[in-house]
Amino acid sequence: MVSIPSYNTHIATYDPIATISLTSTAADITFSNIPQVYKDLVVVLIGTVANTGGGWTAAYAQINGDTGNNYSNTNIYGDGSTVVSNRLSSTSVLYSRTWANSDSTGIRPSTMRLQFQSYTNTNVFKTVLGETSGDLYTNRFVSLWRSTSAITTLKFYPAGSNWSAGFKASLYGIKGEL
Repeated sequence: MVSIPSYNTHIATYDPIATISLTSTAADITFSNIPQVYKDLVVVLIGTVANTGGGWTAAYAQINGDTGNNYSNTNIYGDGSTVVSNRLSSTSVLYSRTWANSDSTGIRPSTMRLQFQSYTNTNVFKTVLGETSGDLYTNRFVSLWRSTSAITTLKFYPAGSNWSAGFKASLYGIKGEL
């Protein structure tokens, strides 16, 4: 008979590192001084962008304040009837195409989850896997930050707008297998 290890001792675990909850609009959300003790990082963003035009807005991320053309993004997104994909190389940000705007008919929140893999490894470029879902679209993407630096700061901001009051961002560390 095969012995199956206890579920709690052999799975990746998430440790909460920080949460930011906005009480008013803000141009960006930044996590800094990120502890260097985990295998991966996970960021979860929930809320809307303070636009009244409806539709969607791109959400951007920058790592360690790097504004150079050191990012690549591959996106696939759709609305249930149409699917679109694109790839951008040598851009100045990581991005998602599908962030919901608030509008006069109600709030349409989006949720984004990003996983920054091997964020402390100084021998590899950093890969980011992400997904966003909201009222209008669903988006999946993979991004690359062409740097071997360990990630110590993450900044998130919407294109041409602010995050709405009530927006929430949480940062988690993944320990990896024990």
